[in-house]
Amino acid sequence: MSPSMTAHPMLSPQLTQVLEVIASGASVRLGVVSPGGYGKTTVLREIRRAFEDAGVTASVVDDAHLLPDTELLALRSLVEQGDENVVVAYRPWPRSRALAALAESLGRARPALMLEPFTREQVRAVLPASARGLVDYVHQQTGGVPRFVQRLAGLSTAELPSEVVASFRADLDWLDADVQKYLLAAEAGAALRLDLLGGLLGGDVDAVGDVIEAARATGLVAADGTLLPIARVAVAALSRTDRRIAVRQKLAELQLRSGGPVLELVRPLIGVAGPEMAAAFRAAADEALATDPALAARLLAAIGTAGAEVAVRRAVASAMAGDLDAAMRLADQVISSGDQAHRGAAAEVAAIALAHRGQLARGTELHRWSPSATSSAFAVIGQVGTGRLPTAALPVAPPTMLDGGASLMAQGVVESVTSSATTSLSTLMRAAGLLEPAGKAVLLPDTPAALAALVALHSGEPGVAESVLDRAVATSSGGALMAVRHRLLRGWIAMQRGNLAQARETLLALRKVGRPLEPRDWLFAVALEIGIARRNSDLATLKRTWEQACEAVLRHPVDLFTFLPLGEFATAAARLRDQHRLAPHLTAARNLLRDLGDPCLWAVPLHWSALHAAIIAEETSVAEEHAASLAAYRDRSRYAGIVSVAAESWLDVLAGKVDADQVEESARGLHAVGQWWDAARLAGQAAIRTSDRQAMVRLLDCARLLQGRTTATARKQPEPVVEADAGKLSDREREVAELVVGGLTYKQVGDRLFISAKTVEHHMARIRQRLGCSSRAELLDQLRQIVG
Repeated sequence: MSPSMTAHPMLSPQLTQVLEVIASGASVRLGVVSPGGYGKTTVLREIRRAFEDAGVTASVVDDAHLLPDTELLALRSLVEQGDENVVVAYRPWPRSRALAALAESLGRARPALMLEPFTREQVRAVLPASARGLVDYVHQQTGGVPRFVQRLAGLSTAELPSEVVASFRADLDWLDADVQKYLLAAEAGAALRLDLLGGLLGGDVDAVGDVIEAARATGLVAADGTLLPIARVAVAALSRTDRRIAVRQKLAELQLRSGGPVLELVRPLIGVAGPEMAAAFRAAADEALATDPALAARLLAAIGTAGAEVAVRRAVASAMAGDLDAAMRLADQVISSGDQAHRGAAAEVAAIALAHRGQLARGTELHRWSPSATSSAFAVIGQVGTGRLPTAALPVAPPTMLDGGASLMAQGVVESVTSSATTSLSTLMRAAGLLEPAGKAVLLPDTPAALAALVALHSGEPGVAESVLDRAVATSSGGALMAVRHRLLRGWIAMQRGNLAQARETLLALRKVGRPLEPRDWLFAVALEIGIARRNSDLATLKRTWEQACEAVLRHPVDLFTFLPLGEFATAAARLRDQHRLAPHLTAARNLLRDLGDPCLWAVPLHWSALHAAIIAEETSVAEEHAASLAAYRDRSRYAGIVSVAAESWLDVLAGKVDADQVEESARGLHAVGQWWDAARLAGQAAIRTSDRQAMVRLLDCARLLQGRTTATARKQPEPVVEADAGKLSDREREVAELVVGGLTYKQVGDRLFISAKTVEHHMARIRQRLGCSSRAELLDQLRQIVG
């Protein structure tokens, strides 16, 4: 023990009373009982000292539980005679008949002194000053057992040094085999499972109870039978690897036999156990698949050389963890192996991976090659997505959650091109609800939530899209593989509404993760960045990102579910005068629509984007063609009608024909279908083109309102030191100042406020004159104080 613990031991009231009795000269016959490490030896040292100080003789015996029966019987006779002082210390186990008889005799003379672990306050008292900041950690690790507290007395951080762990070797090596097995079982978390312990130790309840009592007597085990934290680390680190594997394997076999979970039992054996643990690893992988598919893949890989069934399971787990390379490699091995029983399942995994990689057509062929009901349904989705309407009836789904959900997904996608948006949305949302309980435990090429969101966005129902995506995020639909897609679609909604900061946050959050995006997600992410830059009039970012956009389109062939990013790329291409690079992809999109019978739901947003691309490129005749195409859909849906009217209104404005009533009605219609930024833009464009002052003010107010800004936006109160200067700015000048201080160029400020860059420059010149600034730096410094 440390000097502080030997020179000044922690004296309990019971021990103090015993020492006082000894000092008085009265006879003492006493038993001292505790597990190992509780300080029996230290207590006996104090008692011997007390007897010596009192000048009397006494028999003081330590570790009586180790004495042979003859010596124990002799001690009992000495106690029974009552002529001598006798103090005997022993552990509560092993408890032979002779020791029990001795304890009984001692107990009749005086109740046994039961040593207790240190309290938190006692731990603080015995630790040196340098370690007292770690009192809670030391007490938690040791359970207050004095011997272990002493071993941690030299700690400087809340970590267990290797030499402290190594010091437990002496505590473990002398234990008998059954106690060692029990400690390994306790380290595995089975300390309180009598059924498992019985099978492990090969004994009945009484025999198991004896082993548990023996383990408690070591001091390594808490009163409830669980290992002290410091002892758990030591048992795991110091026990022979073969024994640890054997115990966990046996526990796993017993647990599997009873139908219980095995994941926590076998998780530590990854990398140290092999084929002999195959059944346990497979069961553990099934447990881990929903919550940690990467762990499931590692568990299955730990089996070593395995057959096609395990390879398919690994492929599923790898895909769900986002490792599509491994998933496709494993699936391809099974497909090419000739294993007829598992080739179809492997093909389904490969097909789903290909969908995420943007290879929807190839994935569809693999789905059709797989015999499962889910693959048949996913094949229909792929067929429609690549421009082929199914000629046969939809497959009948077995009555399972996954098969039923997949069947509804296929039905909803078919309805999106053959029926109304409302019907399609209803079906897809039912599919989302059906798969909701499965959460992250299923591997999907796309989630019904994502498909529903696409349909909703294409039909002017962003509120529905937002709601279904929020539910998908809350339930982890599709797991980690689909999480990025759901977030990107939420970001797309924000961008359409003109909430560019929120849309930007989506991209920043994805970059912080640092994980490369799969082609489908990358396509949407690049399109989102392009869209934000275009709406911010950020030409530098637009140019910088455009090469990524062209590469993203090349890596992801056009399909029905990528029309949103394709439309955004079309307007960006026009802005950068680089339409020829995107032309083949737009042609492919138009051909795809034609093959599907030009479905209104998917065609309208693409024509709307193409209209704006033509306007930006100043191709009036092309813009009029797209407006005419939109007009042809006008009576097919509410969204098509609103967009068609807005298209005509926009062309009129560009031609100088500004009807304020018509523009405001069209802008409010766009706002109602979630296109807030477009709505404000239409009203703003009309405002700067009308010669009617009253109409201009009215349309500017409308633009601000539709952009989410009121005509009397509350301003941040200026600091008192510049209050007089703040009063010199008009509302419009203050609005301009805020944006300039925020880092926007005059062109960007003008686009944001629907005024020309020249007007912004005039505003800034007047502000500089009013504030009396001699330089731009001085002007910006004063404006920062005024507008914050």
